[in-house]
Amino acid sequence: MKCPFCHHNESKVLDSRITEAGDSIRRRRECSKCKKRFTTYERVEEIPLTVIKKDGTHEPFDRNKILTGLLRATVKRKVPREKLENIIAEIESDLRNNFRYEVKSKEIGEMILEKLLRTDKVAYIRFASVYREFQDTAEFLKELDRLEKQATKIREEASSRKIKEAVKKQETSN
Repeated sequence: MKCPFCHHNESKVLDSRITEAGDSIRRRRECSKCKKRFTTYERVEEIPLTVIKKDGTHEPFDRNKILTGLLRATVKRKVPREKLENIIAEIESDLRNNFRYEVKSKEIGEMILEKLLRTDKVAYIRFASVYREFQDTAEFLKELDRLEKQATKIREEASSRKIKEAVKKQETSN
């Protein structure tokens, strides 16, 4: 760290503390050359996430907007708000971890649907009906049929795994 007084490049840290807000670290330093003391602050620089809407406009990622949609989809369902907050945190974390700072709203919608499918199927259908703009009952039925086929496939795979595990267990015990 360059000394603000003599511009020497070396200093030593005398004390480090987290600020009251908890968003940065305050460091008390001493210049190796002139021995004067100075304070620096270290904080994480986050690049804001930007959402690209269907019409091509850009807007900042808004957790509250997603939460509002999730709350509407889970009305009178036994899905705790904490679970919804976790879904949003996972999506935001996935985007940041993959260095995706500009993302299409369609991709975020698909991520939400994927997580809702594992959380509550009724909430999934509610969210999908708005997100995918279902126009009639035929579209609802088509989505329900797709869900049922997916559930059947998962049950069959689980049953097949159990049979294979039972056979393997019996073979090892003989």
